Amino acid sequence: MKLSENKATLSFANGKQPIELPVYEGAIGPDVIDIRKLYGQTGMFTYDPGFLSTASCQSTITYIDGDKGELLYRGHPIEQLAEQCDYLDTCYLLLKGELPNASQRDEFHQLVLKHTMVHEQMHFFMRGFRRDAHPMAVLTGLVGAMSAFYHENTDIHNAEHRDRAAIQLIAKMPTLVAMAYKYGKGEPYMYPKNHLSYAGNFLNMMFATPCEDYRVNPVIERAMDRIFILHADHEQNASTSTVRLCGSSGTNPFAAIAAGVACLWGPAHGGANEACLHMLEDIQKHGGLAKVGEFMEKVKDKNSGVRLMGFGHRVYKNYDPRAKLMQQTCNEVLTELGLEKDPLFALAKKVEQIALEDDYFVQRKLYPNVDFYSGIVQRAIGIPVKLFTGIFALARTVGWIAQLNEMIGDPEYKIGRPRQLYVGAPRRDVKL
Repeated sequence: MKLSENKATLSFANGKQPIELPVYEGAIGPDVIDIRKLYGQTGMFTYDPGFLSTASCQSTITYIDGDKGELLYRGHPIEQLAEQCDYLDTCYLLLKGELPNASQRDEFHQLVLKHTMVHEQMHFFMRGFRRDAHPMAVLTGLVGAMSAFYHENTDIHNAEHRDRAAIQLIAKMPTLVAMAYKYGKGEPYMYPKNHLSYAGNFLNMMFATPCEDYRVNPVIERAMDRIFILHADHEQNASTSTVRLCGSSGTNPFAAIAAGVACLWGPAHGGANEACLHMLEDIQKHGGLAKVGEFMEKVKDKNSGVRLMGFGHRVYKNYDPRAKLMQQTCNEVLTELGLEKDPLFALAKKVEQIALEDDYFVQRKLYPNVDFYSGIVQRAIGIPVKLFTGIFALARTVGWIAQLNEMIGDPEYKIGRPRQLYVGAPRRDVKL
């Protein structure tokens, strides 16, 4: 963080003395006004619901330029990582700051893959859940329970503990997600196979049974790996901020990540691709392609209550770069599986076409986001809708860990404590 020669001056209309506030420059992106001493100097706080104009930390991990539609992991464009690297390469990058060389890559891949099994007693822990429990309810419990099964790695201020917990979480999340799926389906759990890739192992645990061998399709394997890469981190979003806030109290890494999983469950965050698929299914149910235009007109009517899911983004004011990659992956998967004429994909293409050509959507910069296509891809692979957010949590785990580690290593970090604008009753006496 570099101190700028520029300064911000805050003046008051009531005659109070103006104050100068330092300005800091980032490597790229907007400068920030340092308001840490604002309350001490003025007795006032800033008011910023949703933190739309507030930088809560300094970070070297992920950068988003919403106007350009750019996403960088440690400076590397997401497009290059999705084309040239696999998910575990991306994990190494997010955790270590650089892409691995050949020997580092082999060592890291082996380290993760040999920790994919979970403690056998976690199978018994699973039995406490109803069979029809939502997978995210199960996953939140399982991740939180890891602090009981792997309590030797729970000191968040111990770097070795954090490193070991990071590997355990990244390695075991696919196993836990697959277990949640199998439990709800009533099928036996499939143990991980260390000779398979990270994504291939996940697919095998999801879809294999003891009855017959399962062959991992390389096209589907690559698609799954790309989904993981595209969701690995996304700056200071709601769940990442939750992990940082939770971790700032000194709680253990497993508890902090469990908090992120719980936050991600919300339909406005990790559940967006599920909501998008439900929207397409609803259009299909009420007339399909012939009714797309009518549906889009309802979206434009504020009084209709109809929302367009999978378009627009809190940060991106241009085409989400992940959406372009996901669209390409969607084409590859549907072609491989012979589903090119999939009605939902045809609907998605038509909805996208209208949105990109209609002035109403263009002026509001409502471009497709990554959720628009990821739900279709996962549905084609055979992943049930209720598990979509679990896949998201699996992929985002490494980002949460990287952000948590960065916060703990920041000499300026303090326990999170937002302030408020109190608008309730003033002091008053109790009258009996």
